[in-house]
Amino acid sequence: MDAIKISSTAFTQNGSIPAKYTCDGLDVSPPLIIENVPPEAKSLALIVDDPDAPAGTWVHWVVWNIDPATKEIKENSLPRGAQEGMSDFQKRDYGGPCPPGGTHRYFFKLYALDTTLTLGPKTTKALLEQAIKRHIVDQSELIGRYKRK
Repeated sequence: MDAIKISSTAFTQNGSIPAKYTCDGLDVSPPLIIENVPPEAKSLALIVDDPDAPAGTWVHWVVWNIDPATKEIKENSLPRGAQEGMSDFQKRDYGGPCPPGGTHRYFFKLYALDTTLTLGPKTTKALLEQAIKRHIVDQSELIGRYKRK
């Protein structure tokens, strides 16, 4: 069976993220396509972060308990039943790219899990990573780039 895959209709792997999905635009989440979810997956988790941030990796979005039947996460939406944790913007929502300088990489990391998670609304990336560590069945990532004009 093919490995799980995450992609977007808004940008290609290592391509430029359109300004619409950043602090320079509408700051909404881009559309994401999910393919080849393994049959044993009970849920999906998504972490979006920027390892190029000056103070260390900056977390833009933390989502879990995405239904494994989900084929698409529509622009500016959260799949029904999915839960969001805290980003480094101190909010439970997507926060788009907003690099202070230069071109940054944004990693959209998708995980297929063999369980669903019971986590609270203040869950951070670190807590989510700890919770999924022993439950990852498959994973994929999409990298987008952005530089402010």
